[in-house]
Amino acid sequence: MTDIAVIDYGMGNLRSVAKAIEHVAPDLAVSVTSDPRIVRRAARVVFPGQGAMPDCMREMDARGLRDAVVTAAREKPFLGICIGLQMLFEHSEEGDVSGLGLLPGTVRRFAAAAMVDAQGAKLKVPHMGWNEVHQTMAHPLWEGIPTASRFYFVHSYYVEPATPQLVAGYSLYPSSFACAVASNNVFAVQFHPEKSHAAGLRLLANFVAWQPLRYMAPASGRSHSPVL
Repeated sequence: MTDIAVIDYGMGNLRSVAKAIEHVAPDLAVSVTSDPRIVRRAARVVFPGQGAMPDCMREMDARGLRDAVVTAAREKPFLGICIGLQMLFEHSEEGDVSGLGLLPGTVRRFAAAAMVDAQGAKLKVPHMGWNEVHQTMAHPLWEGIPTASRFYFVHSYYVEPATPQLVAGYSLYPSSFACAVASNNVFAVQFHPEKSHAAGLRLLANFVAWQPLRYMAPASGRSHSPVL
């Protein structure tokens, strides 16, 4: 049996994700797979990816993975990475395409007019490089990772959740944007933990050990209803 399935729909270097997971969980069976049957049988699922969201959605559907992804996101520990975060939402401005609709909200492009830092210097899109991630809720995947730890980003689009309680972390470029979300058994991030050295490996190790609760509480202590 596959312990952890890394979903392969032909977009991005998924082997680096798998190798990072194997590093933190050497005793578990990790499979990079495009087979929906393996995804359904896996105990945990990682949903990574890079590229344009319309291409990612098309390639996922071409491989018959949609139902397996949706089921996994509803029933088992599930980690989305980069496009794997964006595809969970309802709609993307990139190609005016629908996502999986598992989480309420929209994927938006960084607005060119707003890409200026505090000194007036122009910021580039895509946002590429290391940036601080500020945690907004207590969550098992943040265990042992100080808030404002730096993670590696490569993206031109970001998620705008319709439900603020979904936000588990934010970053600044130059304004605040959600870079981590959490709901029940789903945790998803815009950054690349597999490229983020010690902090990224710790997040992956936390995911491997995570036993999701039915409800997660924001840092304020207020509970919220499940979205999935």
